[in-house]
Amino acid sequence: MQRQEFVQRLWLDHVHEHPDIAALRLWPIEAPAEYLALLTLSHPRWAMPPLVNALTAMGYTRKHRYAMADRGLLATLLAPPAHEPWLVLAELQLDTLSRAPRRALKSQVDAACAPKTMEILLPGDIRRWPMPSWHDYQALSASHPLAAWLSLRGPRLHHVGFDCERLGKPLNELDALLYREGMNGEDDRHQGFLPVSSLLDYRYYRARPRRLAFAQGDEHRVHLGGLALVQKQLATGQERAAEILMPHHTRCELG
Repeated sequence: MQRQEFVQRLWLDHVHEHPDIAALRLWPIEAPAEYLALLTLSHPRWAMPPLVNALTAMGYTRKHRYAMADRGLLATLLAPPAHEPWLVLAELQLDTLSRAPRRALKSQVDAACAPKTMEILLPGDIRRWPMPSWHDYQALSASHPLAAWLSLRGPRLHHVGFDCERLGKPLNELDALLYREGMNGEDDRHQGFLPVSSLLDYRYYRARPRRLAFAQGDEHRVHLGGLALVQKQLATGQERAAEILMPHHTRCELG
């Protein structure tokens, strides 16, 4: 698979899941995203290392690794060869969950057969594993929101980040425009699941909740992802916003 096709399929899958994001016309439709935040989990069939290897074969370069013990995450930042979206690939560590939610999520994951490596992140309309019950989902959500999200979605794109500088408008102006579209920004630097560096101004916007049918047939509305806006606090420097997205103290040596 070519890199451009991979990115396009990620984006199309995301806007299919979130038609309110697809409908936004606040910046040119061809405006490039700054980064794509992808989430997987530390299970042998779905783990991060083979995904990183496949992405480097596409032309991405591993730039940094990050460890976020308070979130139970490891992450790898990958740079594209051109002015394309950077990738943040994060892996939820199952061992950081308490016993009951870990067993519930693992039983779901064990019931699935993993596809070819890169197809792991491109599920489209294919369910990776059975839906949880609403009770199990609520228990997972109370334990770790990302575990609950993975129980519903499987590995895939969680949210898309845009750099206000590349969009040509300041964050406050874009924030006001999104508010008029019914999207309320949150400046909690963990809302997009990644801790965000203090070198960036940041807003996260949850897409409208979707109604999903759970394992016992009951339906509930849940939030599944969204978009983020970032803006460098200092306009100096040639680095992309994605390069300073996560706090420096979370960085660890590349293996």
